[in-house]
Amino acid sequence: MEQDEYFLRQAIELAREGMNSGQGGPFGCVIVRNGEVVGQGCNRVTSTNDPTAHAEVVAIRDACQNLRAFQLTDCTLYTSCEPCPMCLGAIYWARPARIVYGALHSDAARAGFDDQFIYEQIDKPREQRSIPMQQHLRPEADAVFQEWIAMEDKLNY
Repeated sequence: MEQDEYFLRQAIELAREGMNSGQGGPFGCVIVRNGEVVGQGCNRVTSTNDPTAHAEVVAIRDACQNLRAFQLTDCTLYTSCEPCPMCLGAIYWARPARIVYGALHSDAARAGFDDQFIYEQIDKPREQRSIPMQQHLRPEADAVFQEWIAMEDKLNY
């Protein structure tokens, strides 16, 4: 518990520093393995013009690069706020052992960061989503998956 609070405070401070330095919104994240920070990041959406540059994604990229691995199975991710749907997806792909977060996504919504719209869109059938989706060339696209299945020297992830 004490270690969790220590690293969570680091994530919160990264959120504050990133916000005050104009890097992006008030979000920060640190990734820890065996009591050592192996990756960190703050929100950089507005400073990099990258809508995917959320603190968790930035920290995951940093940790994976530092560890030379594409999974963080023995790590804990500390984030200043409950992850949004995009970050939650990235976190699941990275496969950390745990997530520890500070604020709730409802707290972020009160500050103008409302993820509820995305949660609602995910629950809707494709044809009812606000951004139109069209599916084409399934046999050609699926052929690549069949080639993947047949590969003997692939690195599964």
